[in-house]
Amino acid sequence: MPIDNLCKYLAAKYPQRFAAWRLGTPISTPVKVLKTELTLEPVRADSVIFLQTDREILHLEFQVKVPQEQSMPLRMLNYWVRLYWQYRLPVRQVIIWLQPTRNPAVFEAQFQFQSTRHGYEVVRMWEESPEIFLKDPALLPLAVLSATEDPTQLLAQVAQEVAKIEQTELRQEIAACTQVLAGLRFDKDVIANFFREEIMQESVIYQDILQKGLAKGLEQGLNQGKKQEAIALLQGMLNRRFGSLEPDVREHLESLTITQLEELSLALFDFTGVTDLVSWLQSH
Repeated sequence: MPIDNLCKYLAAKYPQRFAAWRLGTPISTPVKVLKTELTLEPVRADSVIFLQTDREILHLEFQVKVPQEQSMPLRMLNYWVRLYWQYRLPVRQVIIWLQPTRNPAVFEAQFQFQSTRHGYEVVRMWEESPEIFLKDPALLPLAVLSATEDPTQLLAQVAQEVAKIEQTELRQEIAACTQVLAGLRFDKDVIANFFREEIMQESVIYQDILQKGLAKGLEQGLNQGKKQEAIALLQGMLNRRFGSLEPDVREHLESLTITQLEELSLALFDFTGVTDLVSWLQSH
C-alpha cells in the first residue's frame, strides 16, 4: 500500500476527524466520503479523497513526491472544476506534502494562466506542529512527520500515545499506520525500538501490506524461474506466523507447482492456525 494511499485510507475511515483538522472546527454533522471518479472523463488517484460536509466539499490530496507528469496547480484546478460542476458546492482544496523536499513545487499554492487564477491550501507536514496530531488517535500516524527539533523524541511520544489506546483493534491499526509513515523519516531499526512487532503482526493494515509485498516478491521469483526462492519466501512467512514447520509440511511445500504456490500466497492470510495450512496442503 503506497504511503499516500495509506493516508487516504485513514481519511476515509475517520472523515470527520480529518475534516475537523483541516477546517479548524469540530464537525457535528456526518461527513460523507465521495467517489474519486468524477463525471466527464474519469479522474482516479490513490492519493485523493473528497469529504462532503453539510456546507462544502473538502478535497484532500496526499503527496509523497512531486508528480512529474502533471503540474499540481493545473491538477487542482481540474479537480475544482469537476467537483463544482457535479456538486455545485463550495470546494476547499488542500495538498498535504508528506516528505521534506526543497522542490519549489511544494510551495506553489495557485494556478495562474492569462486571466485564469485558482488558489488552494498547502500543508507541508514537516512544518506542522505535532500537538493537534498527538491529541487525536485518528491523526496520530501523521504526527511522526510533523515539525520537531528532536525526531526520535517525537517518535517516542507518538509510541506512548499509541500505547494509551484502549481498544485493541484500533491500537493495532494506528500502530501499523504510524510505523509505515514513520518509514519516511526514520530507519526501520529506530522504529522497531519503539513499537512491539506483535502489534504489527496482528494488524489488518500490516497484513495487507505484507500480503501485497509477499505476492510481489513471489511473482518476481517465479517470473525469474527461481522456484526455490519463492518457496523460501513462503516458508519464512509461515514460520513467522506459526513457528517452525514440521518436516512433512516443508516437504509438501516444496512439491507444490508454481500455480499452487501463487494460490497459497493468497490463501495463507486467511489461516488462523497451522491446522488450516495442513488442511490446505492436503487438499492440494
